[in-house]
Amino acid sequence: MTDKFQNDIIDLVEEFNLKGEKRFKLIALFGLLGDFDSFEYAINLQNFINNHQDTDLDIFAIAIGTQKGKEKFCNFTGFSEENLIFVSDNQIHNSLKISKGLDTGLGGWVNMLLMLSGINSLKTIKEVIRGYTGDHKAKQIYSEFDEIKVLKFLNFSGNSFSQVFGDGYLRPFELATFRLNNMNEIIQNWGDYILHPKYLPQRGASFLLNDKNQVIYKFFSSDVLGYSSNMRDPLEFLSDLIKE
Repeated sequence: MTDKFQNDIIDLVEEFNLKGEKRFKLIALFGLLGDFDSFEYAINLQNFINNHQDTDLDIFAIAIGTQKGKEKFCNFTGFSEENLIFVSDNQIHNSLKISKGLDTGLGGWVNMLLMLSGINSLKTIKEVIRGYTGDHKAKQIYSEFDEIKVLKFLNFSGNSFSQVFGDGYLRPFELATFRLNNMNEIIQNWGDYILHPKYLPQRGASFLLNDKNQVIYKFFSSDVLGYSSNMRDPLEFLSDLIKE
């Protein structure tokens, strides 16, 4: 890790006043607020906070968007408005050398569709397929008591997954259902979540800092639906903090 990169992170903490009160801090740098990864990552982070409230960790996120988009995003994902900062461009991403995604010169829409098909985003297809086939090495998303509402005409309980596929692992169609619910929210509020289509391919990154603002873990995404090095357990890199 270069001194310049470390100094850039410290500058980021200072610029946005990401002080926090705890020993560690995680800075999640999203692409657009309306990116699939932003929604999924934010929900997972909020669940982590809810389930590990005693963990000595502050979590901040920075995304490309607007105030209205931020409000809707936090309302849907549960992520704290206080800890989510929106910016109007990808200048921070560029300065930290985070992947811009595919750039064919044909516009953000075309670039994003090509990435979703696996072009310059090799892990995406595998991750999409996993959403439909399930994964015995990943955790289930819904409990039997969850009420799942996808689109206006598709409502059912989490118990449906239990009755058909059992419990204790990521069941077939479970992750796909979760992502479809997120996609529906994005599409319904497209104008609020998508500041500009040119940022659709922009990927994100994660930086875990200690109490001296030294980066002790970092991950740069290069794929759609690839916001973690281990998508089976996206927050695995925080597991050591839980044990402390």
